[in-house]
Amino acid sequence: MNNDVFSQAPPGSGKTVGTLERFDPGLDALIAPDAKMEVLANGFTWTEGPLWRGDDEGGHLLFTDIPRNSIFKWHAKNGISLFMSPSGYTGVAYYGLEPGANGLLLDGEGNLVMCEHGDRRLSVLTKGGGKRTLVDNYQGKRLNSPNDGVLKSNGDIYFTDPPYGLPNRETDTRRELDHFGVYRYARDGKLTLLTTELQRPNGIGFSPDEKTLYVAQSDPERAIWMAFPVKADGTLEAGKVMHDATESVKKMPGLPDGLSVDQLGNIWATGPGGVWIFSATGKLLGRLNTNDRTSNCGFGEDGSTLFITANANLLRVKTKVKGLDFKSK
Repeated sequence: MNNDVFSQAPPGSGKTVGTLERFDPGLDALIAPDAKMEVLANGFTWTEGPLWRGDDEGGHLLFTDIPRNSIFKWHAKNGISLFMSPSGYTGVAYYGLEPGANGLLLDGEGNLVMCEHGDRRLSVLTKGGGKRTLVDNYQGKRLNSPNDGVLKSNGDIYFTDPPYGLPNRETDTRRELDHFGVYRYARDGKLTLLTTELQRPNGIGFSPDEKTLYVAQSDPERAIWMAFPVKADGTLEAGKVMHDATESVKKMPGLPDGLSVDQLGNIWATGPGGVWIFSATGKLLGRLNTNDRTSNCGFGEDGSTLFITANANLLRVKTKVKGLDFKSK
């Protein structure tokens, strides 16, 4: 595929999209009432997986374009460049419309970990520039299509495994597992199935104290965000519905998808219409309305910028809070 059909908004161009909708006064402590979503680039196929990486040049953002089987890089001075292709499928035969990497995260050593659709695995980019498979099967049966992941402070990776990357999804003849699960890949290499409660598990994130695991479900018939209490041994108790957006799916584009958590425990979760903002107790505070299918979001720069992947676009908006992975100053 041609990886050069995107367009970049000139620095300081002022191009913005959408609106901020306030449902509760508590939103004012998290984001300014006049906050604008700035368009950094557009013209991609389907953007996902925004991940900020710090470096000596001020840091950069990585994000995926799943249909293009590519990972792109955005830098404040240099704009957009191709970081990796192929990103999630290295086979030689056609493998559906979403073969590339989806969610991205960093492991405990700061290495890039990719949730790969086509190669059906978690992989890590080694310091030498090559890839290594972390896990690609559960009890000998191939994973479906790892979607999104989050790192626990002890080095364990929790990830979701829905059918979205299989060319024919749940009916695909290549499917080997009889469930769509949430897993823990431990530092010792052991893979544990944590729950099969969700038919379409997607975005995932921890509360600041790591006592709660949030998981989005991208099922139009049951479009919800779940909160799972985390046991002392790292496994999960039965989940509780944090919010049900099923009725909103009928009115706005998109489904519950990727999410991010700030240092105060608020959840910034992509869903119908844009980014839904919940308090740590699950109260809906507001929504960044992109008016488009919105796949994921993640904090970057000094920690108080939220990058948003919305369909063909890469957006950013300033916040008053920092993402969970950024040090307070």
